[in-house]
Amino acid sequence: MQAPAPARGAEEVSVVDTDQARVRSRSERRDAEFTEYLAARQAALLRTAYLVCGDRHQAEDVLQTALAKLYLSWDKVRDRGAVDAYVRRIIVNETTSAWRRPWHRRERPTDQVPETTAHHDSYDEGRSAALWEVVRSLPPKARAVVVLRYYEQLSEAETAETLGISTGTVKSQSSRAMSMLRERTPDHLHPREEER
Repeated sequence: MQAPAPARGAEEVSVVDTDQARVRSRSERRDAEFTEYLAARQAALLRTAYLVCGDRHQAEDVLQTALAKLYLSWDKVRDRGAVDAYVRRIIVNETTSAWRRPWHRRERPTDQVPETTAHHDSYDEGRSAALWEVVRSLPPKARAVVVLRYYEQLSEAETAETLGISTGTVKSQSSRAMSMLRERTPDHLHPREEER
């Protein structure tokens, strides 16, 4: 027969309760900060994920994974101004990982696109969709550089840090990508055509 455990004293109980209250308060504050960040930045991050991935559904999956990873490491991110850069880095890494997965290689493009309803913020006669098709024809790394440099308007250094590559690589990738875009863009989409 075991002896009953000694009863905890009032001091010991109050210390445990105080510690639990602190943990609960810290957890609630963390959740509130994360929820506030999410409400402010989720739409912009989804656009970035879409531009990097080129597919709305994959972008949603990648962003969900990125936000889950951010939530798990929220306390480790000391510089709250760098949270967007951290999430963009996760988005690019997750997208790159998806390109490497074997099931991705088994997918085949098709000429027949399923019907979808397109949402345009403003009427552009289809130019942005046509231009996006040209951007989507770029290799994945080049597309990531173009999205981060010209859509997200990050500096070369910020883009390099986000992608984990050197600034020189960003410059060369950007130069090659812009050259490819100039070659592949149909004449009617060139800005010079509008000026005439």
